[in-house]
Amino acid sequence: MTDDISYAKIHPAIGVARLGNSAHPDGWFYGPETPEPAPVTPGAHKDDTGAIKRQAARFRIYGYDAGGRVVRELTTAEAGVDIEWAVHVANRKSAWYNFDLAFDIPDMQGMQSARRNPKQTDRARLVIDPGRKTLRAGTGDRVEFTGGTFLGVDVPLGRMHTDDHGRLVLLGGTGTSGAPGGEELHSFGNNDGWYDDTSDGPVTATLTLGGRDVPVKGAWVAVAPPNYAPDVKTLRTLWDLLHDLFLQQGTVPPDPEVTFERDVLPILRRFHELQWVNKGFATHYGFGGPQDFLAPAMLARLGSRAERDRELRRQVYTAMRDHARDGLSPQPWPWFYGDAMASRPKSVLQYMTLSDTQIAHLEAWAKGEFSTDPWPGFPRRLEDAPVADQPGLLDRAALDFCLADAFHPGCEVTWPIRRTTVYEEPFRILHRPADRPEPDYGPDLTTRQALADDGPLHAQGPGDLTRWMAVPWQTDTVSCRSGYESTALPSGRYDPHVPTFWPARVPNHVLTAEDFRIVNQEDGTAHSDEERADAFARRASWLRGLRGEYKEQLARSVREWHDFGIVETRRYTVGDGRFPSTVRVESTPGFPLEGVSPDRNLVTLHVPEPVLGTTTHADLLATTAAHTGYSTDAITVGYVDKLDPFGEESANGGGAEPEGGAA
Repeated sequence: MTDDISYAKIHPAIGVARLGNSAHPDGWFYGPETPEPAPVTPGAHKDDTGAIKRQAARFRIYGYDAGGRVVRELTTAEAGVDIEWAVHVANRKSAWYNFDLAFDIPDMQGMQSARRNPKQTDRARLVIDPGRKTLRAGTGDRVEFTGGTFLGVDVPLGRMHTDDHGRLVLLGGTGTSGAPGGEELHSFGNNDGWYDDTSDGPVTATLTLGGRDVPVKGAWVAVAPPNYAPDVKTLRTLWDLLHDLFLQQGTVPPDPEVTFERDVLPILRRFHELQWVNKGFATHYGFGGPQDFLAPAMLARLGSRAERDRELRRQVYTAMRDHARDGLSPQPWPWFYGDAMASRPKSVLQYMTLSDTQIAHLEAWAKGEFSTDPWPGFPRRLEDAPVADQPGLLDRAALDFCLADAFHPGCEVTWPIRRTTVYEEPFRILHRPADRPEPDYGPDLTTRQALADDGPLHAQGPGDLTRWMAVPWQTDTVSCRSGYESTALPSGRYDPHVPTFWPARVPNHVLTAEDFRIVNQEDGTAHSDEERADAFARRASWLRGLRGEYKEQLARSVREWHDFGIVETRRYTVGDGRFPSTVRVESTPGFPLEGVSPDRNLVTLHVPEPVLGTTTHADLLATTAAHTGYSTDAITVGYVDKLDPFGEESANGGGAEPEGGAA
C-alpha cells in the first residue's frame, strides 16, 4: 500500500506545546487534536503537588496521492514504514528587539525599536539554541533539548519521544525564567538580562515506505505559556485569523453558504463562554444576562430566518465594532483591547474587532442570507473523523485554542503570524535553510526593515516566531488585565472588568471553588436560593494571590506562576434549573489566600513615572478608591510600560522612537 502515496505532510502544520513545571513522569498531557474535544477532567492540568503539567504537541504524518488527496496516516505500525524525526527549537528573545507595538499597524509607521541587551556585544550568548535533534521513531528513545545556554547558564528547552505508532510527542520547557546577573524586573516584556524557556522551530521528518524515500513537508512548533482556561475559546482565535488571511489571499476556498450552526453560533457561544473568565462578560452575555445568546428563547430567535427576528439579528450584527464607524469608542463589541492599546488612546486599534470573515458571516446572517440546516459539528476524538478530514482537524485544533485578540504582543505568538510571506502554503511556515543566516539588522529595527522584502518576515528559522514576544513571559501574563485606570486620563465612568486583553488564556475574574460549593449545595449547609444566586454572581480576581505593588508582582510572577488556579469544567448537579448544567470553576490556587480580599488586584492604576515621584502611594490609593468605589486592597498602583508604547510617560524615555532616533 505504498505506490499510491506521492508525498507526505506533517500535521498539525503549526503545533502548540505549553510550559509546565510538574516533575512527575506523567506530568504532561496531549494538546487538543480536534476543535471541540471533550472538556478537560477537573484536576487534569495539575499534579498532586500543585505543579502545572506540560501540554505536549503530537505530530503525525499523512500520505497524499499525486492529486493532493489524503490517503492515510503513516505510522510505524505499518510494515515498511521508517520515520526519523528532526526538531530544532530555539529561544532568541533576548537577542532580538524590544516589543513596543506591532510593526505592521499604522501607529508604528516611521518608528523603530531598540535591541534588547544592547551592551552585550557577543549576541550569540543571548540565544538559547540546543541545535538540531533527531529521533528514530519506534525506538523508545527520549531526546532532550539540551545544550543551549544563556550567558553561560544551561537552559533546557524540553524533550521529545515517539508514541506507540511512531508519532512525535514534543514537550517544551518547565517555565524556568531567570537573570544570571541578578537584574530586576521592571517591564511587561522588555527585561534586559533575563531569559525564559519558551521556544519555537521547525519539525521535519525523513520517511521511507517499503525502501522508497518519500518527500515530507515539514511543520512548526511553538512552545507557549500555560493555558489557564483550557475549555474556553476566545472570540477571534488564531485559526479564525489565519483562515481569514488565506481566504483573502485566495489560497483556501470559501464555503458555499453561511450556516447558522457552523458560522454564527460559535461566535455567539464564545461571548457567552467568556462569562467564566471575565465578570463584565458574565454580567452582560452570561447566564441570565441581557444578552445571554444561549438562553433557549433567545437562541431560537437568533437561529430563525423569520422576518420578525430580522431586527434582533441586525442589532447583534451592528453592535460589533467597525473601526471606521466607531473610532475610539470602547462601547461596541467585543470589549477587548487591540493592537495599539495605550493609556493615551490615539488609534482606532485601541480596541479589537472580529475578523473580516466573521463579520461577513454575521452580515449575511443579519440579512437572513444563511442556512438553518443542522450542522453535525466536530468529532470529539480525531479517530472518529474520516481520514481525509483528519489533517485539517489537527491544523485547526492546535490554533483554535490560541489567541489572535490583541497582538500586544500576544500569548502564544504575535503579529508576524498574520504575514502571508512567512508561509509556503496555508498554515505551513516557510523554513529558512540552515546555511542561509539572517542578516544583522543593526542596533534598531525600523518599520522599513521589518516589512522589507529582505526583512525578517519571510522564511523562518528556529526561535524566529517567539522572539518578538515578552521576556520573560510571566511578566506579560500578569500585566494583561482588564479595565485599566490611568492618572493621565482618568475616566469619569470606570469599569474594572472591561475592556480586557485575553481572558480566555489569562483569566480576569473567576467563579471560585468555594462559591461553586455553595451554588451546588456541596458544603454541607442548606443555602437559600438568594445565597446561591449571590455566590454564582460573585467573581474573584484571578490575580488575587499576587502580593505587593506592580513591580513586586512582576518578580513574584516568575516564582509563583504555577500557583494560579486553572478554570475547569464542572457539572451543576442540583437539577433545579436555577443555574447552568455546565459551569467553569477555578481550581484551588496554590497561594495562601486566608484573609485575602477576593477583589485584590482587581483595579490597576497606571501612573506616569514622573507622577510616581511626586505623589505618595497612599494619596494615589485614596484618590483611586474614592473614584472607583473599591477599597484600597483592590487597587494595584504602578507605571505599566505596556500601556506606554512610545515612552511618553516614562521618566527615562524608552518605547518606540522615530526612525533615526528620538526627535
